[in-house]
Amino acid sequence: MPESGPPLTLVLGGGLAGALLALLLAQRGLRVQVLERRADPRQQVQERGRSINLALAARGIDALEFAGLMPAVRPLMMPMRGRQLHETDGSQRFLSYGQRPEEEIYAISRHALNCALLDAATAHPDVTVRFGQRCVEVDPITGTLVTEDEHGRRRREQADVVLACDGAGSVARRTMVEQGLCDAHEDWLPHGYLELTIPADADGRHRLAPEALHIWPRGGHMLIALPNPDGSFTCTLFLPHDGQPGFAQLRDPGTVETFFRDQFPDALALMPALAEEFLANPVGRLGTVRTRPWHAGGRLLLLGDAAHAIVPFHGQGMNCAFEDCRDLARCVETHAGDWPTLLPVFEAQRRPSAEAIADMALENYVEMRDTVRDPGFALKKALAFELERALPELFIPRYSMVMFHPEISYAEAQRRGARQDRLLDELTAGHQALEEIDLAQAVRRVRRQLADTVDR
Repeated sequence: MPESGPPLTLVLGGGLAGALLALLLAQRGLRVQVLERRADPRQQVQERGRSINLALAARGIDALEFAGLMPAVRPLMMPMRGRQLHETDGSQRFLSYGQRPEEEIYAISRHALNCALLDAATAHPDVTVRFGQRCVEVDPITGTLVTEDEHGRRRREQADVVLACDGAGSVARRTMVEQGLCDAHEDWLPHGYLELTIPADADGRHRLAPEALHIWPRGGHMLIALPNPDGSFTCTLFLPHDGQPGFAQLRDPGTVETFFRDQFPDALALMPALAEEFLANPVGRLGTVRTRPWHAGGRLLLLGDAAHAIVPFHGQGMNCAFEDCRDLARCVETHAGDWPTLLPVFEAQRRPSAEAIADMALENYVEMRDTVRDPGFALKKALAFELERALPELFIPRYSMVMFHPEISYAEAQRRGARQDRLLDELTAGHQALEEIDLAQAVRRVRRQLADTVDR
């Protein structure tokens, strides 16, 4: 006998976006079943090697608050006030993300956050989660799914709508492409990433300042480190797959340690298991996925990485996916049950911002690994802070718009940021220090040239 109650909504994928989406939809009266290919992470040891420790910012927090989840999530968060830059000579510089006390981003464990979201979702009576279910077939026209468990047993599922949160390697997206229902372009970087660890000291304390995201920028490559509550740091090395240097050339303990001694000597001193971790952990790929359209047949929708995966260099992949979930829930409130109408409305609303953050994330990689070392970058940042203090409603640095202002869409942040950056280039041209710039004149010029910014 079919289950009674509201029509069934299938969420494909029980990761961060899928778990949050399931809860938000159940809170709006829908009956939701989540199908996840992995085992229940709450019953597993944390997977190492592919996490890219996450940065939770204002957009993600806004979506979690929308779901009422911040009391459960807040204890997992490690505040980071800015970037701590490490040079090869051992010198360090701190660059603040913003200039207000609340302008922080937060390091958070993917595993811990996923467990917290699953706890909240499964506590709702209208959410069920089935683990170990690999999707092998999707019919976008009928809303039918076929899954296969670890024993090869198959099961057919029927729903009003299938919401695919199954990541950058989405089965649902591949099915849509194969059936000619969408186009998907995957643009892979020549760089990959590898996860490493700086352990806590003997007393369980952090060996580096815990209130910063640490970056070792080296032009064509970089190392970053994010703090964990247990006193450790999760590090990620971003490096070309092939080249000098490249992952392909670092194949034994000797070459690995020589590379780190040359490029990251202060980090090497803090990583006693470097060679072991480096040679054991997998090298991940980095790419951008652009899909058009995200929906098909009025019964299937791609969300998050399944629709628009981005590189991690702006720390916005999760935050953007959480915005997707929040905005879809709001669409459900206004188009209850009318999925054929709702899906294109949602895509039209979200697509400009998804395209914008994909572009900005790629730009931020160049900034993090290279531009951040340029004295001109620091001068522009200092002037931007001065202009923000003088004209807070008119001038907000693009990074701050993206990270701290969820009321400003990614698309709007990109548009306003481009105009502001051109103006900063003009105002700092020929100057080496902030003291050389006539701030009063700069403020007048910004007010005159950007007066229409917030009205467009």
